[in-house]
Amino acid sequence: MNRKSARSYAPLSIAAALFAMALKFGAYFLTRSVGLFSDAAESPVNLITALVALWALTFAARPPDAEHQFGHFKAEYFASGLEGALIVVAAIAIGFEAAPRLLHPQPLEQLGLGLGLSLVATIINGGVGLILLQAGRRLRSITLRADAQHLFTDVWVSLGILLGVLLVKLTGLLILDPAIALIVAAYILWSGGRLLQETFFGLLDTALPIEQQRIITNILNSYERNGIQFHALLTRVAGSRQFVSFHVLVPGKWTVLRGHELCEEIELAIIKALPGTHVITHLEPLEEQVSWADRHLERTIDEE
Repeated sequence: MNRKSARSYAPLSIAAALFAMALKFGAYFLTRSVGLFSDAAESPVNLITALVALWALTFAARPPDAEHQFGHFKAEYFASGLEGALIVVAAIAIGFEAAPRLLHPQPLEQLGLGLGLSLVATIINGGVGLILLQAGRRLRSITLRADAQHLFTDVWVSLGILLGVLLVKLTGLLILDPAIALIVAAYILWSGGRLLQETFFGLLDTALPIEQQRIITNILNSYERNGIQFHALLTRVAGSRQFVSFHVLVPGKWTVLRGHELCEEIELAIIKALPGTHVITHLEPLEEQVSWADRHLERTIDEE
């Protein structure tokens, strides 16, 4: 997997954030709509997180060294964690701006031009979000996926606000503007919390998804028919990298060469099924009691 290709998407995100921020704040200053302010308040978050994403992807691309022998892939979690925190801050800022308007609604100005600018920014965010999401899935980059999810959240929020401001224009009910802004703030707060949760569990070395664990188990089961045994299967995710380790138990009379070739074959089968996975095997003799002493390390999908 080419980490540089993931990093190459960061400038696109930065450019889109700058352009969308200018359009959305322009829409707010034209209309003085607190709803459009709630939309614009997230724009600096997009810019800051795009810049942090560039740093994180650059740092994650560094090769392993003496102090970080498994690489620097977890640097991506810093970007997603910061993004989640800034989203929460933006939601709080929107709430403080919108709450007083419930008691003292204010008239809106130049709605036509303001809505047009906001719509253009929404289209830009949607297009860039789709590009980042596809790249993030292909490259297994939590940074790109987090950035894409945030942009999609921004798109839905913008569409909701645009609809609300349009209703204000049609009905004359000024209180709809701050009410919609507060609903948006609550939704932004929820999405930021979800991103923080994903980052937290990622830093804890969460196991591979159940579907991927089943793929590994099915591969191992195909070898058990030949009398080979396995245990102590452990998996974890670290940024864009996946790690799998397990013990391979073979007849003690086997030569070291034969056992090594079997382990190589199994490792390659797993890597082929799950590209980018780092597989570690430990060869043990079936007949020795000590080979079974560490079965407590076993973590099977049946326990889920």
